[in-house]
Amino acid sequence: MRKVSLFAEDFGHEAVIAPLARCVAAQYGTEVAVRSVSVRGGFGCVQTELKDYVADLMKYKESLPDLIVVATDANCTGYIPRLRNLQGITEKIRDRVVYAVPDPHVERWLLRDPAAFKAVLGKPCKLPKEKCGRDRYKKLLVEAVRDAGTTPLLGGMEYAGDIVGQMDLRPTAESGDFGSLLQELHARFRLWKGHELP
Repeated sequence: MRKVSLFAEDFGHEAVIAPLARCVAAQYGTEVAVRSVSVRGGFGCVQTELKDYVADLMKYKESLPDLIVVATDANCTGYIPRLRNLQGITEKIRDRVVYAVPDPHVERWLLRDPAAFKAVLGKPCKLPKEKCGRDRYKKLLVEAVRDAGTTPLLGGMEYAGDIVGQMDLRPTAESGDFGSLLQELHARFRLWKGHELP
């Protein structure tokens, strides 16, 4: 069993990325144990706590997870600038890290696949145009869940695992936020499939 740590900015990232990692791992017949390390309070807290997390991991190298997924929204900063910032913090453990940087927010990832959304909620969502705005995608996710005739008790995030489970998560040449994470996860699990634990 491979150990995966999810260093996530908030509950939304946990709700989307943990099942995403499990689904990709399942494609390679790899069992994973995903452990969440959550941060609250925005990107400033993410930076501070990620530095502390990396320092702690360096002290106890024998307990390093096989993979660390660092997840935070781009928040209108842009995918590349946010990614470079995270890479600077995780330099010492870069061989174990992949990055999930939804641009601009993780809720958009749940609205990117109308067919998966329909499979779970009975009605497709509209693929929103990429546009930055505070809470824009949170509102669009709530509206999409309501339009499907359901009450979004947790802002629609209660359906994240099911929606991710219906997505086409095969390897992709797509670049950017979602495509890059998928490429990284597939590359990691493909490598492990060739080098299974005893």
